[in-house]
Order: sequence, then C-alpha cells, then structure tokens
Amino acid sequence: MNPVQVEQNSYEMPPREGFTVAYFLTVADIERSARYYETVFGGRILSRGDSSGAPGYIQIANMWLLVNVGGGPTPDKPSVTLSVPDPDKINSFMNIRVADIQACYKLWKSRGAEFITEPIPKYGEIRCYIRDPDGYIIEVGQSTDLTYG
Repeated sequence: MNPVQVEQNSYEMPPREGFTVAYFLTVADIERSARYYETVFGGRILSRGDSSGAPGYIQIANMWLLVNVGGGPTPDKPSVTLSVPDPDKINSFMNIRVADIQACYKLWKSRGAEFITEPIPKYGEIRCYIRDPDGYIIEVGQSTDLTYG
C-alpha cells in the first residue's frame, strides 16, 4: 500500500506507528456503499468486509472511510445500536474541501452523486451537499474569503 505524505509524516491504514483517523458510516449494504464512494469520489476499496462483521475500508484522497451494517449492542459498546440515519435528521456529516467546486459538482454529478442543491455562496465559501445511498449528507465546499491557520 502506498502511504499518503502530509507534512513530513506518513499516514497509512493500518498505521505502523502513531495513529490514523478514519470516518465510520453505518450502511445498509457494504458493497453498494463501497462502489458508490469508489465511483463518485475515486475512492480505492481496500477491503469489502466479510460475513463475520468486518467493515469495508475505502481510501478517499487523504482519509479512510469505514462502512459496515448496523446492529445492536456488542460487548465493547453495550448500550449502543448502530443504524442508518433518518435522511432528514442528521447530526454529523463528512466535509470535503475542494479547489474547484464547479468542476467537482459537474464530475461527481456525472458519476451519480445526488446533490441537494447546486453550489451556492455562504459564509465566505461556496458549498453544496450530496446525499449518499443511505441518506448521509456530504458537504462539498470551496473557500472564497476564508483562510486557515
């Protein structure tokens, strides 16, 4: 596996040292979600999960996405049930920052992304949202007036 280089550090999954951050989504169908993130965002499927409960792993740019079906409590999370979201009541979402939002909008729409709206200006950026097959929203934004750090 080729590591991703960021500020003189090497990030890979699984990490050989330190840690790597991944985002977890509870999905209805691991294969469908893996294909979606591969097709729309050019992700690289590292693992498709298995019948004994292992999640699928997808590398998208400089982050890793884990997808797995929901279920009831387990010994390591005894009071937690995982389920796909209500599409109209979301409490977290992935945020993708892009250099050219119009190009990404056109490309990802051609690959099957369902945008809630076209990109619109808001708070020093241009942004829009995509809804994935399980109802999660993904913010896509291009900074116009904001600077970081």
